Amino acid sequence: MTFRAFIVNKTEADFSTEVTTLKETDLPAGDVTVAVEWSSVNYKDGLACSPNGRVIKSYPMIPGIDLAGTVTASDDSRFRKGDSVLATGWGLGVSHAGGFAELARVPADWLTPLPSTLTLEESMAIGTAGFTAALSIYALESFGLTPENGPVIVTGATGGVGSIAVAMLAGLGYRVAASTGKTTESEYLCRLGASEILSREDVSAESNRPLDSEQWAGAVDPVGGATTAYLIRTTKYGGSVAVSGLTGGVAVSTSVLPFILRGVNLLGIESVQCPASIRQIIWDRIASDLKPADLLELIAVRTDLDGISDVAKRILAGEVRGRTLVAI
Repeated sequence: MTFRAFIVNKTEADFSTEVTTLKETDLPAGDVTVAVEWSSVNYKDGLACSPNGRVIKSYPMIPGIDLAGTVTASDDSRFRKGDSVLATGWGLGVSHAGGFAELARVPADWLTPLPSTLTLEESMAIGTAGFTAALSIYALESFGLTPENGPVIVTGATGGVGSIAVAMLAGLGYRVAASTGKTTESEYLCRLGASEILSREDVSAESNRPLDSEQWAGAVDPVGGATTAYLIRTTKYGGSVAVSGLTGGVAVSTSVLPFILRGVNLLGIESVQCPASIRQIIWDRIASDLKPADLLELIAVRTDLDGISDVAKRILAGEVRGRTLVAI
């Protein structure tokens, strides 16, 4: 059996991307074979498609850290032919052939059964970015966040994590402030449910004070850097900042004072190796109370295998809004 796949390859002299035809025997070992119907393009996929991305472990590689499709063969009793499944993270697309192909073979432990109230397309409109947003909200709530505590801020709000976080939080009844570097996207963010729009400069300005006035009951932060420092200074007593990204930098200039005088919590959000038991809890919530309204109509756009290279370049340049699905 042959199938189409998007491949990245790198040698000492060259870096290339192409859509090509492979044989099923080209797939890596795994318990379950999946006919992939949908994938999505995340920031990490953009890095995978860049010669200097430094996320691919070996070449050639099929990128795509997300996939959703139908089981065609299984050596694991948990999955049968015809089951609808999804996978995000683990080694997909970086050390193990990923979702940018018509066929994938993966370890059974990496798969999550598709919740009955989600379609395969909707699950990839969520994907790693939306799963990270949901995991951030789950962590914030675990540390006591409720709508009654006050406003929640989402940084990088037009990106994949940010867009879905705004929609999820608004759907739960939170008052959401959204920050963005794209001044033309205010209408989009308001449609997602944001009640206040801040500029990137508003939330990344440096301060010589270790504490500023208390503003936020919680924060979903896929940006990092100076933005995380701002959030730590301005989070209310007992509030939490869930940080999951580094597009704004990896260094955070702060002091211990917000932590020991206000009891601020800095929560690290890691979605790649998230245990299967937690994944199931999060996906069940994504399929119920966390499911964004107008997910496919408002947040998602679509491309195909031939369009991946262009989307990958634009996502690294900060030119992509919301989520880009790949129709396999």
